Amino acid sequence: MGIRGFGGTKAEAFEQAALALTAVVTDTTGVEAREAVTVACEAPDDELLLAEWLNSLIYEMATRKMLFSRFAVQIDGTRLGAQAWGERVDVERHHPAVEVKGATYTALRVTRDEGGWVAQTVVDV
Repeated sequence: MGIRGFGGTKAEAFEQAALALTAVVTDTTGVEAREAVTVACEAPDDELLLAEWLNSLIYEMATRKMLFSRFAVQIDGTRLGAQAWGERVDVERHHPAVEVKGATYTALRVTRDEGGWVAQTVVDV
């Protein structure tokens, strides 16, 4: 499943890519931002940083049994620090469609164009 985030900044594009990740699983409007989780990662370039970011979120979703609906990302060179807000999965309310296994390098791209930043990849479900 392809995901893509757009933003005026690289950090905003990463936040929107994370929201698209949640949207693969469920309707994000039904996920309440009740609990914050801190995420930190680093990689040698923007594309690998996007994959690390998404895979860190997938790990947090799996181990904490949570879904996230709001993100605040800060990028400093090759390092990313973020807060992700969400709640524990409630199958009755969230109706999760699939479980995301990981972000891949397929169609992995982080670029700036005339409209702003784009961050995209394909995730395995």
